[in-house]
Amino acid sequence: MRPSLLSQTPEELSEIMEGLGEPSYRGGQILEWLWQKRATSIEGMSNLPARLREHLKESFTLRSLSPAKSQGSRDSTRKFLFRLHDGRYIECVLIPASPALYGERSDRRTLCVSSQVGCAFGCKFCASGLDGFTRNLTADEIAGQVLLAEELSGEKVNNIVFMGMGEPLANLPQLLKALELITSPWGLGIGARHLTVSTSGLVPQIRKLADHPQQIRLAISLHGASNDVRDQIMPVNRKWPVDELFKALSYWTKRKNQKITLEYILIDGINADPAQARLLAQHAESLRAKVNLIPYNTVDGLKWKRPPEEECHAFRDILAARGIPATLRLEKGHDIDAACGQLRLKEEHAEKQDLS
Repeated sequence: MRPSLLSQTPEELSEIMEGLGEPSYRGGQILEWLWQKRATSIEGMSNLPARLREHLKESFTLRSLSPAKSQGSRDSTRKFLFRLHDGRYIECVLIPASPALYGERSDRRTLCVSSQVGCAFGCKFCASGLDGFTRNLTADEIAGQVLLAEELSGEKVNNIVFMGMGEPLANLPQLLKALELITSPWGLGIGARHLTVSTSGLVPQIRKLADHPQQIRLAISLHGASNDVRDQIMPVNRKWPVDELFKALSYWTKRKNQKITLEYILIDGINADPAQARLLAQHAESLRAKVNLIPYNTVDGLKWKRPPEEECHAFRDILAARGIPATLRLEKGHDIDAACGQLRLKEEHAEKQDLS
C-alpha cells in the first residue's frame, strides 16, 4: 500500500521535494491543495508541474477512505460509515450543539472519530469489539474522517472527540501524528482545546499524553465508580484498577490546564444505583472533573438496557447536590445505531452473508 499524501508534514514534504530536485515551496502548494482546497485528485493540483504530479500519483495515494453509508437522526445527529482501502469499515458521528439543554455554542459541530478498526479491550457495553481487533488506523485515516464528514454534511467541524471505534491510546504514535495534522495551521487548523481524547483507562499512556505539550482535553470511560462494578463493564480495570487510574488522572491535572470529563454510561441494574452516584461524586470532586451521563444505547447481541428516564435524572441529581457539573444526554442518536461499531458490524456481516 502506497503512503497517503495526507499523512505528510511540511518537513516530510520538503525532504521529498528536495530528493526530486523540486523547490521547497512545492511542499506548501501540496499542503494547500490537501487541506485548504480539499483536492480529491492529484491530477487536479493544477499549479504543480506535470512531472511532479505523475511522480506523486505513482508514489502516493490521496484519500484512503470513501463513503459507504450514512444515517441521519431525527435530532440531526448523523452517523457515517466509511470504507477503508483494505475493505474494512469505520464509523464517525456528527453531533450538533444543544444550546437550550446544555448551554453549548449554537454553531458547535462535534465529530466523534474512530482510531482503530475494531477494539481489543472488550468493554461490555460496546459493539466496537464484538468482532475483535483488526488493526490501527493511520494518521491520515483518522484526520481524513474530518475531511470526509465535512464534505458529506456541508458543515464545518469545530470540535473533535476521539471516542468512536477503538482505544485511541493503544494507537498512540498515529494518534499524536493525527493531532498534528488536525491542529496545525497548514492542516485542519482546529485548536487543541477543541480536541478530546477518550480512553478506557490505559494508565501508562495517560501519563505519556499528559507530557505532550498541546492542551488537549481528556475523557475517561469510567462507567463504574468502584472496582467490583467497573470490573463487570471494563476488563481494563483488572490491569489498572480505579486507584491506579485516578493517580494517573491526578498527574494529568498537574500537567494540563484542562478539566477531565468522566464518561459514565448508565446501565440498568448494573451501575445506575444511588451508591454508585455518591462514589462517582467523590471521584469527580477529587479531580474537579465534569461528568457526562449517557443512558445506554441498545446494542444487538448485548443483553443490557438503559434505565428508566426518572432513574437517570435521579442519578444526575445526586451529583448536582454535591456540586459536580454533570450533563445527562438523553436524546442524541438513539434512533441511528449510535453505539460505537453497530453500523460497521451490520455492513460487514451483510457482506459475509452475500459471499456465502
